[in-house]
Amino acid sequence: MDYLVNLSTLSPDTQSPERMAREGVTIRRALPPEFRLITGWIAEQFGQGWASEASVAMTRQPPTCFIATREQKLVGFSCHEATARGFFGPTGVDEDLRGLGIGRALLFASLNDLKAMGYAYAIIGDVGPSAFYEKAVEAMPIPNSAPGIYAGMLKS
Repeated sequence: MDYLVNLSTLSPDTQSPERMAREGVTIRRALPPEFRLITGWIAEQFGQGWASEASVAMTRQPPTCFIATREQKLVGFSCHEATARGFFGPTGVDEDLRGLGIGRALLFASLNDLKAMGYAYAIIGDVGPSAFYEKAVEAMPIPNSAPGIYAGMLKS
């Protein structure tokens, strides 16, 4: 099921900057020279499908992929405008670092970028952890949105 986020009422992210600084994590827009490193890491950690979506986000100008780094190592990513306009995702964080707020910081980076692009709403496609999105950004389910944009997608 897809979820909807009202970007016009999105509260500022007051938690993430301090928390990321405390954890030694930097959130920033990906750079094109990092393309192969980022998409390779995503493929390794999360599979070829997500790496393919991230490839699209990385080739936009500016890239619509944000990354989280710690000690100059990639530890997370978020994309938007990859599979469809106004869509958030995919996103993922290194399994060993989950629970530190990195996913939340990446979510806000992408959603704020969509808002800056002029979108009033963002769609989170095929939501996994719905409670996380409901709490973090007051996302709400979109009725009749399953199976959604990924219906009929080729499988390996």
